[in-house]
Amino acid sequence: MGFISSIFLGIIQGLTEFLPVSSSGHLVLAQSLIPGFRQPGILFDVILHFATLFAVLFYFRKGIFKLGLGYLWYLAVGTVPAVVIGFLFKDAIEGMFQSAKFLGFEFMISGLINLAIYKIKPGKKAVNAKNSFLTGIAQAVAIIPAISRSGSTIFSGVAQGIEPKKAVEFSFLLSVPAILGANILEIASHGPGGGFVVSDYLVGFVAAFASGFFAIGLVLKLLLNRKFKFFAYYCFILGAITLLI
Repeated sequence: MGFISSIFLGIIQGLTEFLPVSSSGHLVLAQSLIPGFRQPGILFDVILHFATLFAVLFYFRKGIFKLGLGYLWYLAVGTVPAVVIGFLFKDAIEGMFQSAKFLGFEFMISGLINLAIYKIKPGKKAVNAKNSFLTGIAQAVAIIPAISRSGSTIFSGVAQGIEPKKAVEFSFLLSVPAILGANILEIASHGPGGGFVVSDYLVGFVAAFASGFFAIGLVLKLLLNRKFKFFAYYCFILGAITLLI
């Protein structure tokens, strides 16, 4: 795969993980454009997601230790749908990550989600068990490449009347158990003999962490300033281009 490709993909992952434009869709598209790109399943994708997990933990390191048991319970409830879907349909999901066939249509769906978020009137509700579970269902649907995880979960939150800032924070924190679980599953599946070059994966990890940490603060500001329509236009344009490739 090489250092250049690893760094390039790491930067894409770090920047797009927190934008409602689908990091997984960008990774699948970028990998399909890199000549001779090969990897053992989706292990490289998961490692890059692991890097952004650390970026989230480091960015919110002060607030995380202040979370109450109730909030942690909501995160657990919101994680259940993705765990069930990921366990039952692991092979089918992995196949989706190895094909760019339907990416164009899926980017279009992400565009519609962002447009809907832009048009929803902000609410003032807090996170609770019911809306966290429904947000978890949105996260499970977003396992499909090019369906934005952050866009889907933020949409679910604001559509249920959760205050936008709280919806964004819950979306980012909800990614932690989901990404951690995916890493454990993939590492257990491939093991140390997975046939990958450690150095390539390491530089990809560092690139994703650095760019992800940089992006979190910027993205929080953009999301709270109701800039979703620009993300919608971006997804529409990228979807159209992908369909023409």
